[in-house]
Amino acid sequence: MIIVTGGAGFIGSAVVWRLNQAGHDKILVVDHLAKSEKWKNLARLRFDDYVHKDEFLRRLERGTIPRAEAVIQLGACSSTTERDADYLMANNYAYSRTLASWCLERGVRFIYASSAATYGDGASDYVDDESMVDRLRPLNGYGYSKQRFDQWALASGAIRQMVGLKFFNVFGPNEYHKGDMASVVFKAFGQIRNTGRVQLFKSHHPDYADGQQARDFVYVKDCAEVILWLLERRTAGLFNLGTGIARTWNDLTRAVFAAMKLPPQIDYVDMPEALRGRYQYFTQATMAKLHAAGCPVTFRSLEDAVRDYVVNYLQADDPYLAPQTVPAASIRSAA
Repeated sequence: MIIVTGGAGFIGSAVVWRLNQAGHDKILVVDHLAKSEKWKNLARLRFDDYVHKDEFLRRLERGTIPRAEAVIQLGACSSTTERDADYLMANNYAYSRTLASWCLERGVRFIYASSAATYGDGASDYVDDESMVDRLRPLNGYGYSKQRFDQWALASGAIRQMVGLKFFNVFGPNEYHKGDMASVVFKAFGQIRNTGRVQLFKSHHPDYADGQQARDFVYVKDCAEVILWLLERRTAGLFNLGTGIARTWNDLTRAVFAAMKLPPQIDYVDMPEALRGRYQYFTQATMAKLHAAGCPVTFRSLEDAVRDYVVNYLQADDPYLAPQTVPAASIRSAA
């Protein structure tokens, strides 16, 4: 049994998809579907059972969770604009700590999602050096809640028996339920389809021209590939998960236009005042540590990843990830 928390979400469902491709369907999906459209991410995947995240904690306390080979903890509040710090700490810190402790007591493999948001303004140059974690200054509550768990894992020594992944700007299929937190690729595709144009934020930093703000954009399929590789090894520690190459918003937007076979038409609009003091103008993962661990995954170029996403998903009749073969009887339950 492999447990994937947040398994109906964006990255979580991509991980379930990749596990299915690798022949795994003994999977317990943990999530909170509520009134969202996340259930559609599960509709074509194979898994053994679905459990609400609160019921899952109750089962942990009662000791009724089946023996697991691994837990992939991707369940969290992923909104970088969430202002309720108690909510963030409960979901991104306390929940992860409870689950990690359960895994450590039983020798269960534990892989969890940290975030590049822990780096704040990037003064540390995005180096995944564990000795520098306490020096990081996140720019928002989301980043702090992720950093707090990293700090606990390091201070307790638990990180020597688990893997934390600092995801950078992930985009790709199955993010459709994320609303304002969806990637600019998804948003740009919608804007182009509706108006033929894309709006990007103007720069409010003298060192960056409009649209030249840069991010390390990484395709969700590549992230799932890294996690599958980590499941099969005893590698431990805190690692960046990006491509190692920063690209601009202009690059990203032009890649979407190119995938749609349209000329680029970009308008620059003022950034909301509330975001200006908490905005990252440049992110780029340092990937030497993951490469040194032996990870063989080759990350797609921005253009190749955007083309795959646009042509094979956003422009397709069914935009959701699905294994190559999905026997209907393999899905035990999706409540």
